[in-house]
Amino acid sequence: MRSETTVRDQAPPRIAVTTPTGNVGRHVVAALLRAGVRPRVLLRDPGRLAPDLREAVDAVRVDQYDAEAVSAATAGVDALFWVDPTTGGPDPLDAYARATRGVVRAVTDNSIGRVVFQSSVGAEKRRGAGEIDGLAQTELALDDTGVDVTHLRCGYFFSNLEFQLDALRAGTLQVILPLDAPMPWVAPRDIAEVAVARLLSTGWSGRCVRAVHGPADLTWRQVADILGAATGRPVGVERITDDAMRAQLRRVGMADAAVEAVLGMSTGLREGFVPEQPRTVHTTTPTTLAAWAYDHLRPRLTDAP
Repeated sequence: MRSETTVRDQAPPRIAVTTPTGNVGRHVVAALLRAGVRPRVLLRDPGRLAPDLREAVDAVRVDQYDAEAVSAATAGVDALFWVDPTTGGPDPLDAYARATRGVVRAVTDNSIGRVVFQSSVGAEKRRGAGEIDGLAQTELALDDTGVDVTHLRCGYFFSNLEFQLDALRAGTLQVILPLDAPMPWVAPRDIAEVAVARLLSTGWSGRCVRAVHGPADLTWRQVADILGAATGRPVGVERITDDAMRAQLRRVGMADAAVEAVLGMSTGLREGFVPEQPRTVHTTTPTTLAAWAYDHLRPRLTDAP
């Protein structure tokens, strides 16, 4: 009978994680901890970490828009999970460009071996998709560094629905996409699992693109039906004009550049767009919208007055 050999002298990889309290980043941190890795987490305010989590990670206070600070914070790491942060500022594309300078500086200064970048379906267009154009430019900049990089082209996040709780309570979602056009929808936790697998694996190199399409392509009509069944509340969906959506976004205080960047993520992908990466066993992930909505949306809607 063969005995099991344990490798004792091999140090775990040194992995840095940006946006560790975000929808995807927090799951990346948790999965790395379960894998026996103590990650270095980069964030503006380490106080946002839960007390028990602070004991398990190496937290570094850093502004991702400060290229010098990002470089210093990632010194000595083997792999980096990078998410371009969102600022809510007046010009999202300028913010993406500043964040891109930070990750490029970190990669080149520190000879980081592997980068996993959270991108989006639509980045393959390079131009004309609103905020996604900023992610496309980060992809290109990382490619130019020559680092081993995996771009995760993610579908529409389930968690975006959390910004529409008032609309769900009112019973009608308003969108500017065709109601019967299917698109990939994905759970943030599934994205994190794919990211961690790439961070821990040393069996890939060069430039890789991996789509994360969730379990199924869904139309907005299907989404409304699924949400209604999962939450126990009737949910409808209506298509409104681009100008009506612009007016809504301006009413909540968005600057014109930010409004156009948000609209562009829909308008740029609605005229015959097909994702570059097809749905395959490699791009399909397991968590269904029904399960996610039951766990995440139903309690918040049930507790609403």
